[in-house]
Amino acid sequence: MLCTESRTLSTAFIALRAGRMEEEDVHQPSLGRPPGPKTGVWDLLARVGKKIFSWSVLKTIAMGQMVSLFICGTAVTSQFLAESYKVDTPMLQSFINYCLLFLVYTVWLAFRAGENGLLQIVRKKWWKYLFLAIVDVEANYSIVKAYQFTTITSVQLLDCVGIPVLMALSWFILRARYRLIHYIAVVVCLLGVGTMVGADVVSGRAAGSATSMLIGDVLVILGACLYAVSNVCEEYVVKNLTREEFLGMLGLFGTFVSGIQLMIVEYTAIGNIQWDWKVGLLFAVFALCMFGLYSLMPIVIRLTSATSVNLGILTADLYSLFFGLFLFKYQFSVLYILAFVVIMVGFIMYCSTATYSAELEPERTNQGLDNSAIKDEEEATEEPATVLQYIPAELSTRMD
Repeated sequence: MLCTESRTLSTAFIALRAGRMEEEDVHQPSLGRPPGPKTGVWDLLARVGKKIFSWSVLKTIAMGQMVSLFICGTAVTSQFLAESYKVDTPMLQSFINYCLLFLVYTVWLAFRAGENGLLQIVRKKWWKYLFLAIVDVEANYSIVKAYQFTTITSVQLLDCVGIPVLMALSWFILRARYRLIHYIAVVVCLLGVGTMVGADVVSGRAAGSATSMLIGDVLVILGACLYAVSNVCEEYVVKNLTREEFLGMLGLFGTFVSGIQLMIVEYTAIGNIQWDWKVGLLFAVFALCMFGLYSLMPIVIRLTSATSVNLGILTADLYSLFFGLFLFKYQFSVLYILAFVVIMVGFIMYCSTATYSAELEPERTNQGLDNSAIKDEEEATEEPATVLQYIPAELSTRMD
């Protein structure tokens, strides 16, 4: 009786396995007959299109451009204040933003209990966040101050120094590793910046009244490097700790550092401001745009990386230009459209493939460190492994 049952199970297993092999032969091409060239090309294009225009990449692009629009808002309001109302107080503008971060995120941390509460974080990490606040405050101040000494073209060119610095810091500190497509994407984005600078030269925007080009260029390079350090620290905190902790501590120590520097360098300039409702409105719009930028950027960095965010916000200067066509009567050039397209192509190329961590073995580096949204989507689309069925050893022995 047992032998009969064993033979029945064996027959059923063989039939089930033969049926699966037939289904695989129907749905999959033979190993000896590779698909035709047309099928292969279309399959390749379909895979590339699915990867580039996936939901995670599109979401990253949309959020990156929202960050660019916030930066554009800060640039436009600052230019209005400087040109129309002769207000040049970059530290005051930053101080208002840090105060908003304090009122929202630092107070939020104050209501937390335990190890994630405000007092515990300050007690254990106060010197780290103080250093981060000094770096962030001075980065903002250096870039804005540089416009007084050099041209907008120099700022746009030298500001790109921060991208390779950021990649190098990510390599050594965050242990990020890049693929060939990431380096190509960075080159493409920098070509877009070069096109934008060429458009400035053609339209006459490059001709500025720079009083001391060397001082301005040094300030831009310093600000770009400080931004790189700040962004790497931000990426580490938001991916290993919490976004609220980063913004809360930056609001606390940023308010302290910028407040002291404000009283030192802009005390006279603040007293000379001719206040009215328009000036107050411009200050409010600047503060809201800066607050939105600081609140959204950690979310985008958590989804992708600091490097990809910095590539995406290269379009901020172009958005400022498009607003300037109507507000400041800038001269239009088709090269600006070309620059925007080139930068976006490079940004999409970078976001389409995930980077990986140095801790992972080479054969497992298909999963990225930076683009966590892409990584989750790739894991969700993987086909489940086929369950292998077998005959128990006892049945095989008895069949024999």
